[in-house]
Amino acid sequence: MDTKELLKKVRKIEIKTRRLSDHIFGGEYHSTFKGRGMTFSEVRNYQFGDDVRNIDWNVTARYNEPFVKVFEEERELTMMLMVDVSGSEFFGTTQQFKKDIITEISATLAFSAMQNNDKIGLILFSDQIELYIPPKKGRFHVLRIIRELLEFKPESKNTDIQGALKFMSSVSKKRVIAFLLSDFMADNYEHSLKIAANKHDITGIRIYDEKEESMPNIGFVQMEDAETGELMLVNTKAKSVRNQYAKYYLNRVDYFQNTFSKSGAGVISSRVDESYVKKLLGYFKRRG
Repeated sequence: MDTKELLKKVRKIEIKTRRLSDHIFGGEYHSTFKGRGMTFSEVRNYQFGDDVRNIDWNVTARYNEPFVKVFEEERELTMMLMVDVSGSEFFGTTQQFKKDIITEISATLAFSAMQNNDKIGLILFSDQIELYIPPKKGRFHVLRIIRELLEFKPESKNTDIQGALKFMSSVSKKRVIAFLLSDFMADNYEHSLKIAANKHDITGIRIYDEKEESMPNIGFVQMEDAETGELMLVNTKAKSVRNQYAKYYLNRVDYFQNTFSKSGAGVISSRVDESYVKKLLGYFKRRG
């Protein structure tokens, strides 16, 4: 992808996702993810209806009239986008790959955080940490994140969610809001998720294609494992083969949902051809 084409794609995603974050998600994001608490801002004259517990008795005594302390929400937060860039994310049977939807959702979340003056960081992972961009503020920083999401070429095609969670915990000394975006065709991340969710606010966003849910009955087909590159001849006519695949797929989905729920982390599942806008809004509203 040349520079001109890349900038065009970045701009297109910025226009679409920024409109969503400006008009839909900004307020929802703010009310869902609260700041760390209240911090003292100033004092002002007491007004009818003010909480008497907020009266500043020192200032009141000095001026011989009641003054109250005014507090503001300590708002600044850090969002960490954890994005699976393994081989299976390049699957898609409709107009878009799973990777395309993951990029749009990540951009929408990043602009929502930017609107609230929060820092945004990015972790791209396969079975290794492919790229880490430390959290910073501002539009140019968000555009860099979008650029990486669009053009980054991972070294590995495999997946290790556990390793990504451990890395996020090691680089995030303070509490962060973490969104983990993947198809979650992996397991063995229960322990690291439990530890990470104890300190951080984590949401798993599962992106999937309806054609992944079951194997069609179309005879002998040569299939390639998107992550290992292994080629195999599969007899899709055999009911046992189709059942085995369906069982494998459902086990991964159940593991994702149960593991995240047990850890106290949030869960969103969105099909490639569904409206992720509705899914995100519904999630924010339920939490807010």
